[in-house]
Amino acid sequence: MQSNYAYISLHGLMPWTQTDNQKPARVLRILLSVSALIWPLTTQSAVGAELPNAKRSHADRSHWLTLEGETRARFETLDGQFRANGKGGDQLLALRTLLRAEARLPRSTTNQPNSPSITLGIELQDSRTYLGDDGTPLSSSYTNPLDVLQLYARADNLPSVIDYDATSHLTLGRQTVSIGSKRQIERVSYANVIKSYTGAHWVSHSGQGDQLHAIYVVPINRRPSTQTKIFDNELESDKEQWQRRIWGLHFIKREILSERVSNLQGEAFIYGLEENDSQRFQTPDRAYTTVGFRLFREAQANQWDTDIEAAYRSGTRYASSNPADTNSLEVRALMLIAALGYTFDMAWQPRLSLEYYYASGDDDPNDNKFDQYERLFGGRRSDLNNTSIHGPLTPANLSAPGLRLRVKPNDRVDGWFQYHAASLASATDRWTVARRRDPQGQSGKFIGHTLDARMRYWLVPQRARLEVGASALLGGDFVEQAPDKPEAEDTYFGYVQATLHF
Repeated sequence: MQSNYAYISLHGLMPWTQTDNQKPARVLRILLSVSALIWPLTTQSAVGAELPNAKRSHADRSHWLTLEGETRARFETLDGQFRANGKGGDQLLALRTLLRAEARLPRSTTNQPNSPSITLGIELQDSRTYLGDDGTPLSSSYTNPLDVLQLYARADNLPSVIDYDATSHLTLGRQTVSIGSKRQIERVSYANVIKSYTGAHWVSHSGQGDQLHAIYVVPINRRPSTQTKIFDNELESDKEQWQRRIWGLHFIKREILSERVSNLQGEAFIYGLEENDSQRFQTPDRAYTTVGFRLFREAQANQWDTDIEAAYRSGTRYASSNPADTNSLEVRALMLIAALGYTFDMAWQPRLSLEYYYASGDDDPNDNKFDQYERLFGGRRSDLNNTSIHGPLTPANLSAPGLRLRVKPNDRVDGWFQYHAASLASATDRWTVARRRDPQGQSGKFIGHTLDARMRYWLVPQRARLEVGASALLGGDFVEQAPDKPEAEDTYFGYVQATLHF
């Protein structure tokens, strides 16, 4: 009941609108809301000791029904807006609650134990934001009041196509999708709104850890989509974008050089996107095929690890989503990330890595070609920076060498710090997140130095976690000289987040 109390407090103590100018009362409500979340978490240590795994406690109630969820509150603040013509700072209070239920249908008494089984699932998502203003870059990625995130049927213990001892499962319906590194398609965790898709996802997996994924899905158009409705947290049902189709094959081989390099995982993939306009949603009519590979070795003490992933994209698109734009552009784009790390066998288990992220840019806007590698459905925070109202870097027109330090003092605490020297891959293409561009290429390429850090602490193991983070963007030549310059050249960002799993 205490977790329900936290949820009701967070969504019920803040009935104000964006035009409310009673700032002292608003700040007091924020403090009361965050306190309402943290107080019951810190008083449950005895319960948490008895039930260290909240998911298991729910599963124990019934062999056929699983219930689980989480509620999360995050306060963010930003000083020095880096986006085009930005002024002043920004702040945001982001609330997200997830509730998921899975029901396993009974098998026939004549069925064998390893015969196919059916599971039905539903997950609700309620994502709301407060304290934003006209300068806050709000969109449906931040706000998505109560809606159905997932509604699916899954068939387990199906025949496999990759090995005689492997099994498969097929998920049909609305669902979230994460595969491999999640750079191609991901169920996001930090973002306030999680993306989902409708369609089919087939997974074959062997006892050795090999996997074959096949997907054919359409993305969900998250609503509300207008600024007024987003600021007011209005309820509006999400809809499938049937005119946008995503397909993919992704193979993961657990050991590819077991005799020479242990635990080296290899991946090969191909993804496609095909889209056209609808009455409600205009697109650039992209027709993309992306092929790539990945070499990955997991971090372990006293061992070098690596993560190399490359993707090449080809196809066609229009220059914009304007229906009058019918000039087809040839697409040729490239993405590469390379990381080499080492974990020291000592206190705090420090891992130090050197990293490089590259995503091509469009060199000439007038050559009937589009060379920018766009981020479509994959993630960016794990590789690049803290996101939400910050997040200056994204895998599009980017060249960013850097380094990262990860630490894990114990099972309850972990953290990381990373640095990137970020530049545009093409001086004539735009800085995507900031929406700034110098078509003449006379403002240089260097975006600036980015620093990002995060620390997490389990208040109650597996049940309640506190997280804090901070970032800085120290502007370079492009920030200082490109058109649409904001007031500030440097940006500072911080957040505090509390999450309850139940």
